[in-house]
Amino acid sequence: MEPASTLDPLSQAATAPMQLNSRTAVAEAVEDILYGSIAGVVGKYIEYPFDTVKVRLQSQPDHLPLQYKGPVDCFRQSIRADGVLGLYRGISAPLVGAALENSSLFFWERLGRAAIYASGYAPRELPLPLSALWLTGAFSGAMTSLVLTPVELIKCKIQVPAANAGDGAVGAPLKPAAVIKDIWRHQGWRGFWHGQLGTLIRESGGCAAWFGSKETVSKLFREWNERRARTEEERERVRAADADVDALPLWQQAVAGASAGMSYNFLFFPADTVKSRMQTTPIGESAAPQRTFAREASALWKQAGLKGFYRGCGITVLRSVPSSAFIFMVYDGLKKYFPMQ
Repeated sequence: MEPASTLDPLSQAATAPMQLNSRTAVAEAVEDILYGSIAGVVGKYIEYPFDTVKVRLQSQPDHLPLQYKGPVDCFRQSIRADGVLGLYRGISAPLVGAALENSSLFFWERLGRAAIYASGYAPRELPLPLSALWLTGAFSGAMTSLVLTPVELIKCKIQVPAANAGDGAVGAPLKPAAVIKDIWRHQGWRGFWHGQLGTLIRESGGCAAWFGSKETVSKLFREWNERRARTEEERERVRAADADVDALPLWQQAVAGASAGMSYNFLFFPADTVKSRMQTTPIGESAAPQRTFAREASALWKQAGLKGFYRGCGITVLRSVPSSAFIFMVYDGLKKYFPMQ
């Protein structure tokens, strides 16, 4: 197995392989998982109220008049009904999911990188090209989707109480344990992967865009920093920093991270909309048969056309700016000030 890199896997500077002793490799792997999980949890707290509004906008039934006129109206109605804390309904499962997602992404991206080097596509002594980063991002996203689908299924059912009530009324807040028990009782273990195709499309395409966009913007910043250097010594320092976790100032890392988050959320938002609608449909003996991805997409198209697939997109892209930027700043700050070696 490839030794872990000393570089930040989130910013993909880790594409330049380095030889490390096993003790350092273990320390770096622990940093990747621990600090990445902490940053992911912090980011989840920032974005979760916006995510709740997004899911409620996406999952409005196609056979009833729209309950919400837009994001602001959804915020207003949600706070009036449940208070501010109601926007955090169901956050426990996503917090676990944030840790699982980061750990899984790091693990599979590392395997993807190793596979590309082993295939001879890129020489081991050179960083991976951008095309390879898009590929490893898609691979890690596809594998991570298997972990995320059950977590997001539970999250969506808790976030949209009306869909779970089945009659349009807002029911009592649901707990993860109750939702898990209900899914298992009616659908068995396969029920936890309802909406997997939507998650697969979103994660494989989205993570390809995430890794690719992040590294592309980071590369542009490096070139810009090199052009702004006033002396040859400063230029050499910038070039040497390309393989360093602190190669870019934190604000540049934040901008690159924000651009990656926006690309991830916008490009494959329709797949996420269909997935959310699938995962918020009621289950049970009296519930209607659950739709497939294609049937759910067809019903949404008949109801609202193309615009329906982007319901809640604006608020989702907006939330990704501070969330993604903060994730990168927290992660890189922890790596810099609390190294485990």
